[in-house]
Amino acid sequence: MTTTSQAIKAYAEALPEGATLSAKELLHFGARAAVDQALSRLVRRGELLRVRRGLFALPVKTRFGVRAPAATTVVENIAKATGEHVSISGAAAASILGLSTQNPARHVFWTSGPSRHLRLGAQEVELRHVPSWQLRLPNSRAGHAFRALAYFGQSEARATLNRIKPRLNEEERSELFGLRANAPTWMAKELSSLAVTARAS
Repeated sequence: MTTTSQAIKAYAEALPEGATLSAKELLHFGARAAVDQALSRLVRRGELLRVRRGLFALPVKTRFGVRAPAATTVVENIAKATGEHVSISGAAAASILGLSTQNPARHVFWTSGPSRHLRLGAQEVELRHVPSWQLRLPNSRAGHAFRALAYFGQSEARATLNRIKPRLNEEERSELFGLRANAPTWMAKELSSLAVTARAS
């Protein structure tokens, strides 16, 4: 006879890497108390990771041993489940564009949802709430440039944009210019220089 723990483990193993699960999703395997006990048992055995209170993920088995799932994958799966919008942080965007050499000690993502902290093995992951305008084009270099501008702020906007321009191609600069309607006034003003540059070239 299959136990609740075995049933939950089998269910988790059928999910894609980084997928999360909670007790409420598992009530077809037993009563809430039984599911909670089974989840705690699986965590103690190292067969599940407790990402945060009430949220779990399956560790990834490789030929080199067991590791936590990638933070980006977990965050993307959480976003799919909750309907929130997420992107890398402004600091990470600045690093991708070569504007910063800082290597953050923990993974930070920007989200339209509530701020909270996750733990994936030894990794700390932070989901930080930001205004929705900062989450535009989450997977493009133009969007990363937009977030880098927001990250460096108004006082460094002109210098930051001058450093960003040569790192983007014409299409990416056009995409970045197109985001000005959603930006605060100070950023929209700086982004307007992209149109001036385009007319002059």
